[in-house]
Amino acid sequence: MLTGDYLFFTLKLIAALGCGLVAGVFFAFSTFVMKALGQLPPAQGIAAMQSINVAVLNTLFGVVFFGTAAACIALTIAVLTGWHPAGSAYLLAGCLLYVVGTFVSTIVFNVPLNDALAAVEQGSTPGVDLWVRYQKRWTAWNHVRTVAALAATALFSITLCFRAAP
Repeated sequence: MLTGDYLFFTLKLIAALGCGLVAGVFFAFSTFVMKALGQLPPAQGIAAMQSINVAVLNTLFGVVFFGTAAACIALTIAVLTGWHPAGSAYLLAGCLLYVVGTFVSTIVFNVPLNDALAAVEQGSTPGVDLWVRYQKRWTAWNHVRTVAALAATALFSITLCFRAAP
């Protein structure tokens, strides 16, 4: 039988693992994927990123990315309703970092950039011009997502040490 404490711990663990996975994916893009794509001729870099942006829309990544946001929302509700106050400051900070710094920033900044890139012709002059701007803006926002997800991972890891008061 699942107790409230076990469920709460499980949600924190899911959030920590999800944030860590997402941070790792974004870290890879920030540290070498975008650099490698930038070294390709623009048409090839555009084509590769367009392909990546289609491939990322898969069930497994979606479960991790959206599921982590859902876990954060559930944890926030639990803390704000006073269900589990132990470590609540760390927990709320982790939830805020992931939901705003990773999830919302993806939707508000990276996705529109991806949509604009999807609409360009790979070898066109407008496509090449967009690609130059895209790489800088997309990577800058990706750095934000990476740091937010990694910091959230650390905060959720800390909260795993807190237990409900007896």
